[in-house]
Amino acid sequence: MHADLTAPEKRLRVFVESGGCSGFQYGMSFDVAKPDDAVIESEGVAMLLDPASLAYLDGSQIDFDDGLHGKGFEIKNPNAQSTCGCGKSFN
Repeated sequence: MHADLTAPEKRLRVFVESGGCSGFQYGMSFDVAKPDDAVIESEGVAMLLDPASLAYLDGSQIDFDDGLHGKGFEIKNPNAQSTCGCGKSFN
């Protein structure tokens, strides 16, 4: 299989959507950049955020915990009024 060098480059998209046990939930996927996306780079990783998600995630910190009891990606969001025990839902 050969890589398609003409295809747009996919990056990590971090987003917020309705749902979860607290009202909103975080999501991640790989996607190509859209014209209104913000592109934020941290430690060599470029992330895409749509304008609505950026408003909810402004000032947030994304960590990856791969320790013995690690949950994978953890989002520490100073804008969340409350969070759920699962760590993927907030309001």
